[in-house]
Amino acid sequence: MTHYLLVILVHLSFAPVLNSAGEDTVYFTDSGQAEFTSSVPLHTFTGESSHLTGMFDPEENVIDFFLDLNTLRTGIDRRDRDMFRTLVVDEFPFAEFTGTLASPFDLNSSEEQTVSVTGEFTVHGVTREKTVEGTLQNQGGSLKLRAEWILDITDYDIEPPGLLFYRVRDEIEMLIEAELHPTSRDEL
Repeated sequence: MTHYLLVILVHLSFAPVLNSAGEDTVYFTDSGQAEFTSSVPLHTFTGESSHLTGMFDPEENVIDFFLDLNTLRTGIDRRDRDMFRTLVVDEFPFAEFTGTLASPFDLNSSEEQTVSVTGEFTVHGVTREKTVEGTLQNQGGSLKLRAEWILDITDYDIEPPGLLFYRVRDEIEMLIEAELHPTSRDEL
């Protein structure tokens, strides 16, 4: 009997998610924030979108986020057109991350929790394995998500644009933030 209880306790301590919201509940947003920061010598610029769409399914332990790259804006129309051309958004309009929580997360806790998500990131038609660190926090039933990572665009066959000796850096800082609301699985 003691051995059986120990096995149960060990299993529960490694369960990625403790879910009290119900098996038919997923957490969804279609208005998350996505931001990238890039630079050329002597200048840094940021692109933003408030159209990040994503969901977290605690029962299946699946996280999936995507962004229509056409919604990114840097504040300068010409730079936006150059960015769309560089990313070939006519052919590859979306960036997507699909993965699973690789660290425990207690859905019942209101404390901000550090999480690790492992999966695949796709942009420019290229998919690579990626682990992203971030935080999740239950805020009155909704989940607040924040994640930051560095993206090397050359890993995704994106040629850094430039003029003469000035080239956009290969490494771009990425940030996503979203408030995911409980949603019936049937509504998606």
